[in-house]
Amino acid sequence: MDIPLRTHATTQDRPAPLRYSRTWGTGVSSIAEAREAVAALLARVRPALGRRPVQDAQIVVSELVTNAAQHAPGPCALRLELLPGASALRVTVTDTSPEPPRRHPPDPRRVGGHGLHLVAMLSRGLEVTWLSRGKRVSATVPLGPGAAD
Repeated sequence: MDIPLRTHATTQDRPAPLRYSRTWGTGVSSIAEAREAVAALLARVRPALGRRPVQDAQIVVSELVTNAAQHAPGPCALRLELLPGASALRVTVTDTSPEPPRRHPPDPRRVGGHGLHLVAMLSRGLEVTWLSRGKRVSATVPLGPGAAD
C-alpha cells in the first residue's frame, strides 16, 4: 500500500519535517490505515526508533481516530508531524462533533471508554481547539530518550 508522506522545502541546515495527512469524507474508512501511516512515517526516522515508541504512537492515533469515527457524523482528518530531532510525534485529528473528548471514570468492568486514559498516559497532554464546525484534538507522543523500548 502506498502511503502518501508529505515533506516540505528544506533549508541547508535542517532537513524537511516529516508529515502525513489524510481526510476521510464520511468517517474513517480504516483505523488500521491510520496505524499503518504512523508506522510508515516513523520508519523514515534515522536513527531508527525502537519498537515501543512506534507502538505508543500507533495506540494514540488509534484512540483519537476511533473517537472521531464513533462520535462525529461527518468528515474527519488526521495529521501527523514529526517534531524536530524526532523527539516527538504530533498527532492531530479534526472532526465535526462539537462535543469535547471525555474521560470516563476508571471501571475495569466496563468494555470500552478507556482510550483517553491511554492517550493521557502515552502523550504529553491532550489539546482541544474549537472550530466553526467541530474540533481539532491534538496530542504529542514522545519518541526520544524518555520513551521506553
